[in-house]
Amino acid sequence: MTKRNPHFSALKPTYLFPEINQRKLQYLAQHPTAKLISLGIGDTTEPIPSTITHGLVDGAARLGTKEGYTGYGQEQGQSLLREKIAENIYHNRVSPQEVFISDGAKCDIGRLQALFGGDVSIAVQDPAYPVYVDGSLMHGVKQIHYMPCTPENHFFPTLKTTPPVNLIYFCSPNNPTGAVATHDQLKKLVQFAKIHQSIIIFDSAYAHYIQDPTLPRSIYEIEGAHEVAIEMGSFSKIAGFTGVRLGWTVVPEKLLFEDGTPVIRDWMRLFTTIFNGASNIAQQGGIAALSTQGFDEMQQLTQFYLENARLIVEGLKHFPLEIYGGTNAPYVWIRFPGQKSWDVFQMLLENVQIVTTPGSGFGPAGEGFVRLSAFGHRENVLEAIQRLQKLF
Repeated sequence: MTKRNPHFSALKPTYLFPEINQRKLQYLAQHPTAKLISLGIGDTTEPIPSTITHGLVDGAARLGTKEGYTGYGQEQGQSLLREKIAENIYHNRVSPQEVFISDGAKCDIGRLQALFGGDVSIAVQDPAYPVYVDGSLMHGVKQIHYMPCTPENHFFPTLKTTPPVNLIYFCSPNNPTGAVATHDQLKKLVQFAKIHQSIIIFDSAYAHYIQDPTLPRSIYEIEGAHEVAIEMGSFSKIAGFTGVRLGWTVVPEKLLFEDGTPVIRDWMRLFTTIFNGASNIAQQGGIAALSTQGFDEMQQLTQFYLENARLIVEGLKHFPLEIYGGTNAPYVWIRFPGQKSWDVFQMLLENVQIVTTPGSGFGPAGEGFVRLSAFGHRENVLEAIQRLQKLF
């Protein structure tokens, strides 16, 4: 009889977001007429902007012609898209050869974990996106150090108490807290990685939401980061591609393993072995998104969700609540002292029919918090604010 992968026994029975959906369905089964408003999962709700939609349509239409049909594409991604990401996203701080196009940042996190295997130690922001830990556990990682990021340390880890590790997972703007690391903070992180010969896995999926020009959008704005960091980006939250699936990972040529082997060499080998490349149609949408008009439309979409976040913060700030985030990020992080996150989740579900995300699902330091997502139709966000105001 086939044995189960023993590493799966280290996981919780369910992943965070299916658990939320299950509780939501259970509530609806008991209250079928309830009008739930979801401020929980970070899924986009507004239509894909027109220029980007036309790019997707044109990409699909071309496949229906003899001249425009393409089969397998380059595993690393279309050259034009890689060039546009290097130029428009990174302002040529990276080369197109260092950019790998994928079906999303979440998928690349899993592939990166396969690259490094289970015999590594990791440090992860706490709270943070659950995939960092769960994916590592699936690969057999046993040495996991949680770096608490709380209001008390301004949501940046105390590196003096962080032990030397092989990999450091870091997300800015952070999901779920909405905190954005400053240049000085990222300099400290890069310096820590250099001293301990660690590799930073830098998740910049929400970087486009950073509107403050004094804050870094990329780890590569920090001197020396090319020698210690891999960065992932995504079209999901900036172009509405959560269902289209398109992202990228930057692996600098200067980044080396302990034996001197360039990490990009092994990443290329893994990438071209288990992945046949992102959808040709999705990549045409990505190219359109990075045109002048497409970029402007993405900024408008970003501003819409940021306005949702601002409305949530403004609508609740006069109540006795500890509110964080909501600026330069699409998430609002609220503390409920002395209460369990799942209890608060259930209370909000039952009393005002609002679905949130319990902070404990993002790590031990998330206990006592809930996350509100700004991804939603404006009318639903406004109604959710009114419901919350009546409760508090």
